[in-house]
Amino acid sequence: MNNYFAYMRISTKEERQMQRYARQENSIEKYAKDNGIEYIYIAKEDESGKSFENRKEWNKLERLLQSGDTVIFKDISRFTRETENGYKKYNELLQKGIDLIFIDNPTVSTPYIKNLLNVAEQQNIVARTALDSTVKLLLIVELDRVEQERKIFIQRVKDGIQASPKKSGRKAGTSDKLTEDLRSDIKEYINDRSIKQSDLMKKHNISRNTLKKYVAIVQSEEKPLNS
Repeated sequence: MNNYFAYMRISTKEERQMQRYARQENSIEKYAKDNGIEYIYIAKEDESGKSFENRKEWNKLERLLQSGDTVIFKDISRFTRETENGYKKYNELLQKGIDLIFIDNPTVSTPYIKNLLNVAEQQNIVARTALDSTVKLLLIVELDRVEQERKIFIQRVKDGIQASPKKSGRKAGTSDKLTEDLRSDIKEYINDRSIKQSDLMKKHNISRNTLKKYVAIVQSEEKPLNS
């Protein structure tokens, strides 16, 4: 019997009360409904994606997995944010007969990759070697994209802080505005909690309470109408 599992992950680098699983939950629940499946175990993790060793919930889930089982993620960044170790773990699970489904990244889900590998097996040695290399490159590029996007955004926030002409604090009688730049940064923050609140506060010259207020506004705007 093939079993279905789901895994959600956020980071605990910033205040837990501001972190949410809502997007991941909505996506994973919709996938189950659309495909007529039922999860026998859903793991939720407050931990960094840089390593697998420090993730208690992931390790608990992995011990339950057997050949033929499937793990569902919203996207590949929930699985890992580290290219080399992520690639090794992906292949380790693939060799054990475990499927990994990344709802937002179908071209690196194991069913798609296995189809490519099956095609490769039917080709001559030249075509097979080329396709094997293509599959490996596809995985590495996607994992590296996730890792680099995080680094680029964090650097962009820090550059914004250094370039900002604003001084700390606000003049009496002034108010903050939810600018498009701030809204964009908050959306990135919601999806990547390794981004620090303090960096966003410095960049946009706002207080922690104001940031919390705007995070709540952006989250309510992003929330599906039927949720």
